Amino acid sequence: MTSNAATFSSYPVPEGTRITLALPDDFHHHFRDGPVTANVMEHVVQQFGRAIAMPNLKPPVTTTERALRYRERLLSSLPPSLPHGSFEPLMTLYLTDNTTPEEIRKAHATGLIQACKYYPAGATTNSDAGVTDVKKTYPALRAMEEVGMVLCIHSEVSTPGVDIFDREKTFIDEIIKPLVRDLPGLKVVMEHISTKEAVEYVKGASDNVRASITCHHLLFNRNHLLVGGIKPHFYCLPILKREAHRRALLDAATSGSPKFFLGTDSAPHEVGAKESSCGCAGCYTAHAALALYAEAFEAAGALDKLEGFASFHGADHYGLPRSGRTIALEKREWIVPERYAFGTRFVRPLRAGETVAWSVVGSHGSVAERCAIARRN
Repeated sequence: MTSNAATFSSYPVPEGTRITLALPDDFHHHFRDGPVTANVMEHVVQQFGRAIAMPNLKPPVTTTERALRYRERLLSSLPPSLPHGSFEPLMTLYLTDNTTPEEIRKAHATGLIQACKYYPAGATTNSDAGVTDVKKTYPALRAMEEVGMVLCIHSEVSTPGVDIFDREKTFIDEIIKPLVRDLPGLKVVMEHISTKEAVEYVKGASDNVRASITCHHLLFNRNHLLVGGIKPHFYCLPILKREAHRRALLDAATSGSPKFFLGTDSAPHEVGAKESSCGCAGCYTAHAALALYAEAFEAAGALDKLEGFASFHGADHYGLPRSGRTIALEKREWIVPERYAFGTRFVRPLRAGETVAWSVVGSHGSVAERCAIARRN
């Protein structure tokens, strides 16, 4: 990371401070499908060089053929002005009780499908076809262990009667611990962790177990969702928790530990689906994700740790090369629009009508160019 004049341990840093990072990756993104994908892509490609595409479509992406067709649709949705090869969607399979070892090996052999996604049945959006019994997935998981494919997990139980604020902790005790014990060579990502219990578990688990953290879980707690009236655009799963959990997540993200990395879980829904009597879960952060992470890291006096979290740790866990391109952020406020186009309708982004303290200002140059700038400074 380079800067024109930043004391990274101070808060706040001066207006006009500029930082340069190796181009980040997003290891959890909901692009959706159809005409809306092009609108999402416009935001994603401005900040990330690669992104894991979530498979919870209708129908879900349960086979290699579906994943490859979805990849082609994602590539066709890229902005026409984007240089060829500037962005790579990283594909996943939707794990079910019936996923076979043969399907795993077939997906891995393509070189284009990096992971499988474990959704507990009924736990979140379009998860009805998810896993009902983890033991039914063991043949597929053993094949993943053999070929080195990553298992991405929505780490919450969907058991009736378990309080929504306790679902992550219960999942760790009932599912993750036995799973990691039974399959010690399996690469696991606990996605979008939201509790101090998850932080402590990942820190103490084997090196194969790591976690992604969203910008909204780093910046907000359940008061933002519930106090003064329900704020539907803060509603997500896993749900925002107490302040003590947010602080634990922020400490983990800014610690420099390679076990924690960026995954936005940006999840767009058209405005009417959020602002309703039974609103959908998901925060749309693709418009400002990197700037929001910068806010969180600045508040912790840890901007010097942002590059590792955003650009290195996730790529290393997935066995991907670190990006040779760069991106620049500047401490410069901007006002988030009230809405963005989402196909023929609209999506309301997180922080709509409010200010974000950081702006993406630089193009995707090379690391060599960054080093030359650093030497001149």
